[in-house]
Amino acid sequence: MKLASIHRYPVKSTSGHTVARAEVEPWGLAGDRRFLVVDGDGAMLTARKLPRLLACVPELDGDALVLTGPHAPPLRVLPAAAPRTTVRVWRNDVELTDCGDEPAAWLSSLLDRPARLVWLDDPTRRPVNPDYGRADDRVSLADAYPLLLTTTASLSRLDDWIAETAAERGEEPPAPLDMRRFRPSVVVDGVRTPFDEDSWKRIRIGEVDFRVVKGCDRCVLPTVDPVTHVSGKEPTRTLARHRRWDGKVWFGVNLIPDARGTIAQGDPVTVL
Repeated sequence: MKLASIHRYPVKSTSGHTVARAEVEPWGLAGDRRFLVVDGDGAMLTARKLPRLLACVPELDGDALVLTGPHAPPLRVLPAAAPRTTVRVWRNDVELTDCGDEPAAWLSSLLDRPARLVWLDDPTRRPVNPDYGRADDRVSLADAYPLLLTTTASLSRLDDWIAETAAERGEEPPAPLDMRRFRPSVVVDGVRTPFDEDSWKRIRIGEVDFRVVKGCDRCVLPTVDPVTHVSGKEPTRTLARHRRWDGKVWFGVNLIPDARGTIAQGDPVTVL
């Protein structure tokens, strides 16, 4: 097995981009999900309810964040010391730093509603769910855990199931799903059995070891096309037929790194 691709999302719930190599830190890939968009009242905004967020394409340029979108020229943001605000990030209250009025105006224009950009200046503030992690495990602004792993074999099987669902309903066969719908951190190729990752407990990517702490229960976001931002029924409709338990649908597994290190596209992946 090998590492097929690495994906980084500098701003939570916006578009991501692939990188050839990445530094692994205890709380996730370096530069991953350190920024967040909030509304005028300081509440977290996500593409689950605002798919327009996916039109924002953030990239890192040294210490700066560059925001690109269809509505305005690119904006360069250099985070600095500023007043902090408390934001509820799912089950955690997290102290985040406001990035100022210029990115707020840029994002408000994109979303056609008041919005501000905030930054996690200290990534050690937020613990993972203690039911699945250790007391000192931390996560940036990802939903729950530092990394998400998916496999091409599982996506191929899901595509087959979706085609079967469409045929049963007399619908046109859909195009294969874009893996970006699932917002993985790392994608593994060469897995012989689809969904074999469900049984993994520890893996090594390159020279970095990870704990596989739990499967990933999926929200509505995979039903949003990452290019058109239009919502549909798949893959949730078909996952509910084949991958539903505990009242949820599942695709991918969550990882917690056991050490710092560098991973690169093409690295071997070993189940430990």
